[in-house]
Amino acid sequence: MTYGRKPPHAPDCGCSVCWSGREVAKPARSRSTPCAQCRPASVLPIRTIRMGKIAGVWTVLASEWAVIPASTCEKHTPPARPPKYWSVVLDTGKPTPYVPIHEPFELEA
Repeated sequence: MTYGRKPPHAPDCGCSVCWSGREVAKPARSRSTPCAQCRPASVLPIRTIRMGKIAGVWTVLASEWAVIPASTCEKHTPPARPPKYWSVVLDTGKPTPYVPIHEPFELEA
C-alpha cells in the first residue's frame, strides 16, 4: 500500500498545476526588459586634467567626461500619460464630513 503517490500527468494535461508550470517556463515579455535596439546611458573619460600621487600611486584627480545619453526603442518608450486605472462610477456630490458626538443624548418623544 503506497500513500501520497499519484500517477504522473499527461504531457497535454490542462490542469492548473501543469498550466502554471508551462506559463512560468515561458520567457518574460516585460516592457522593462531591454532589447538589442535599447542602449543604457554611459560615460567615457575624454581628457585627464589633473593627476596626483595618492599613497605613492599616480591617480587621476580630475578629468573631462563625455556623457552618452540612453536610447530607448519605440516599444520600450513609456506612454505620454499613465494608464487609467480608476474611473468614477457614481459621483454623489461633496462628501459629508464625519463629526463624532462626545456627549450622550436622549431622544425626545
